[in-house]
Amino acid sequence: MKLRVAVVYGGRSGEHEVSVRSAKAVMGGMDKSKYEIAEYFIGKEGKWNPRPILPEPGAQPEIDVVFPVLHGTFGEDGTIQGLFEMADLPYVGAGVLGSSVSMDKEMMKRVCLERGLPVVEYVTVTRENQDISEALRRLPFPMFVKPANLGSSVGISKANDEEQLSKAVAFAAQYDTKILIERGIIGRELECSVLGNETPDASLPCEIFPSRDFYDYEDKYLLDKAETQIPAALPPETTDHLRRLAVECYKAVACEGMGRVDFLLESATGKLYINEINTIPGFTSISMYPKMWEHSGVPFPALIDRLIALALDRHRRKSATQFTR
Repeated sequence: MKLRVAVVYGGRSGEHEVSVRSAKAVMGGMDKSKYEIAEYFIGKEGKWNPRPILPEPGAQPEIDVVFPVLHGTFGEDGTIQGLFEMADLPYVGAGVLGSSVSMDKEMMKRVCLERGLPVVEYVTVTRENQDISEALRRLPFPMFVKPANLGSSVGISKANDEEQLSKAVAFAAQYDTKILIERGIIGRELECSVLGNETPDASLPCEIFPSRDFYDYEDKYLLDKAETQIPAALPPETTDHLRRLAVECYKAVACEGMGRVDFLLESATGKLYINEINTIPGFTSISMYPKMWEHSGVPFPALIDRLIALALDRHRRKSATQFTR
């Protein structure tokens, strides 16, 4: 009997279009002899088509497992995961806690720092108080400014002076109430895919070669000029260290199922910094999460199978938990 997989995609975030492209790739990669696909599209205004998965156990008995392909706000931040938990539905990817901690770049950094993991120095400001004086005092130029709770490089700017910094903060504040200002790292951009629940594995890493000043939204999804290399040309000891850091970051933020950890390798010092973790990485034709696993010996259909199996396994384990007396 085929498993009925509900693919939920679209959503209200600034990454709506990326989500649609990722979902189409996921559905195209599913083995139709194993899975029956039920599409749940969420429009930019939040309307579901067809009706929403209701937050009541047994509300959608025809669904065996949910595959959320919702990037960014309301999809990757624990909110939709809470709905699936309330509905007692198995779902692919991180749970509520792992999703919310990973989505908030400042919280992710705090957790990594507590575990002794390397992150770039930063200052936080808010939409209501865009005071950049602390950043000017503590951080050298260039600086990168980003919304704390978005992905796909939406709302990110590079600032080379005080005027640019003020404008970058105001721009990022359009997308979030909390804004991160980070020391700019001059070096290489690297990524590593992670897969698993309690005992996750890391793929071979890749390197991104942006066609612009940095790997922004246009470079990722519109220009088609950025280049990548898998595996990244790194000394074996650096590759091993990066993969260990990827797993440690994944475990620190309580990620499950899948995640892509992004790194910066500083040219001047040779030091690796964890930049961020994405709990629902892209699955588009240019997305590196599935490509890294393919180069690591896990082809796309097998990756889909593994992610669904991990979701079902986690649900089985959680079902053994007693929630009432």
